[in-house]
Amino acid sequence: MSSAARAWFVTGAGRGLGRAIAVAALERGDRVAATARDLDALADLRAAWGDALVPLRLDVTDAVAARQAVAMAHERLDRLDVVVNNAGYGLFGHVEELSPQQLRDQLDVNLFGALHVTQAALPYLREQGSGHVVQVSSSSGVAAWPGLGGYHASKWALEGLSDALAQEVAPFGITVTLVEPGPVDTGWSEGSAVRAEPLPAYDDARAAAWHPPGASTPEAVARVVLAVVDADEPPLRILVGDLAADAVLPITEARLAGWRRWEELGRSADRS
Repeated sequence: MSSAARAWFVTGAGRGLGRAIAVAALERGDRVAATARDLDALADLRAAWGDALVPLRLDVTDAVAARQAVAMAHERLDRLDVVVNNAGYGLFGHVEELSPQQLRDQLDVNLFGALHVTQAALPYLREQGSGHVVQVSSSSGVAAWPGLGGYHASKWALEGLSDALAQEVAPFGITVTLVEPGPVDTGWSEGSAVRAEPLPAYDDARAAAWHPPGASTPEAVARVVLAVVDADEPPLRILVGDLAADAVLPITEARLAGWRRWEELGRSADRS
């Protein structure tokens, strides 16, 4: 896609990575429809950027509201070039500790929220014959660690959904990219994060849990997102940050080695 001014739709833009992406796009002359659950979080951006910013209240779990917000953005901006599904939160707890409702709520935001916005935007993108859907996934969408099973479930599901989506919409000139950051300095593990009721059986595991030595800044990740959107041939997936690459690449290599180690036995199911 060329670097001409674009119209963006960014969810979860009130803080963190969503805000950084919105600001980076605005700073280079693009127009942005930015959503947040609380419009006060966008007031300073509106004051700074005027009509280049379209602030929209949106709870992404509401499919009807998502359709209305996307329609309003298209009306105000005349088109939609980039749709960024960023809204989400973290769920912390070992699998045995999670309540079914906590997992449903996690999927409702991290998976179904992206689904609602994407489905609302696709008719406009198909009519244009162009567009880029950017799904903010995570290194946790292609690897897994103890204590994050619910969050992993949401991001792994988003990965599968988006991989299929990319193949489905390519004939319409629409691109899909899964952005897979490692830790990002957004307060993700605090603020809106949800924590399951701890079971004493996992106290030792919690005490021994690995904590990342650092994190990417939202602004640095936003620069990567803009570069991906500007690329002539954007990737389906991109790991963002040293920690993401250092963790995921060896895990993926080990996964491939495991499949190969057991390949012969697995193939035997189709042999008489």
